[in-house]
Amino acid sequence: MKRDAYIKRTLRLNERLATKSQFLLGPRMTGKTTYIRNELQDRVSLSWNLLDGRLRMRVLSDPGILKEEIEARDLHDCLVVIDEIQKAPLLLEEVQFLIEERNIRFLLIGSSARKLRSGGVNLLGGRAGHITMHPLVFPEIQDTNYTLERIFQSGLLPSAFCSEHPDEELNDYVALYLNEEIQAEGVTRKLPQFSRFLEVAALSNTQMLNFTNIASDVGVSRQAVTGWYQVLVDTLIGYELPSFTNGKKRKTYGMPKFYFFDLGVARALQNVPVPTSIQTEYGAFFEHYVFMELRSYLDYIQSKEVLSYWRTTSNFEVDFVLGENVAIETKTTKKADSKDYRGLKAFMEEGICDRYILVCCEERPRKLENGIEVMPWKYFLQLLWDGKIV
Repeated sequence: MKRDAYIKRTLRLNERLATKSQFLLGPRMTGKTTYIRNELQDRVSLSWNLLDGRLRMRVLSDPGILKEEIEARDLHDCLVVIDEIQKAPLLLEEVQFLIEERNIRFLLIGSSARKLRSGGVNLLGGRAGHITMHPLVFPEIQDTNYTLERIFQSGLLPSAFCSEHPDEELNDYVALYLNEEIQAEGVTRKLPQFSRFLEVAALSNTQMLNFTNIASDVGVSRQAVTGWYQVLVDTLIGYELPSFTNGKKRKTYGMPKFYFFDLGVARALQNVPVPTSIQTEYGAFFEHYVFMELRSYLDYIQSKEVLSYWRTTSNFEVDFVLGENVAIETKTTKKADSKDYRGLKAFMEEGICDRYILVCCEERPRKLENGIEVMPWKYFLQLLWDGKIV
């Protein structure tokens, strides 16, 4: 695939923008600006990018210039795009006025919900929807004949996935994130420790969070580590996966797990090669990939279902629980046997979910006598994005 080839995305922003303004949030380089340029440009009446330093300084000194420019152009009932909105959150007061007075739909693009929420900034109430843009997902790349190993190497950021040198792209991304995004979040006074924290957090990817142990490894306080994880969540660089605690028969752990938003970025932070299929890490990478697809799908359809995991103190575990409807375990096995679905069998005894699925590397789907569905991973992802899992 050519580096500059555009991959059509699955976002349905046109439909949402037809009725109300939208916040489009997502980490840097997930493709937000490219998406607007390729799929919405013919609808845009005015576009601002607050990375433009001169424009940003003018806006910070006088947010009212947005209203003045729109009135000068006599814009009504149209689409206006403001990129990097978190760099001038006070603009949202003007945006609210223009939504109400001129029936303008705004597409407000940003990479940090943290900046927008700071200081009690007006987030427009019910006047704007919210959607998170993720890296590439299954429907966007299913025709590229990709393999698990390719995803484990490049991740799914468009620039890395389409690159002949994905490691270089990912290393540059990590450097950019450290130098720009984190500095913007105000942790520059402890940047060396934060850099170490990112490495430790990446090595703990897909595992239950233990703030005390991580703080000890990094050499900072537990409070600092807790706050830094919140920075990762607020900048959409990672997600906490809560523990499912509604079961009654077995005692469960209550700590969340943590997953970085992209597999390739996590591997770059870990500074490790792509694992082989005989390594334990291969299974963790596979679990992370399935998490990315589940999280992206739920966000894109704006589902209210809670994604969680189940783990008991007696070491039974199910990787993912969707609401109280579907339990999903991931294994890289090519021939599943009873040890691969022991967690699902234990969870079935709780009598909570309607479906129990083992996602693996078998070639064909099958259903076991106990009701567990064994699915090849691409087959599972096809069903997921066709709306046949959730």
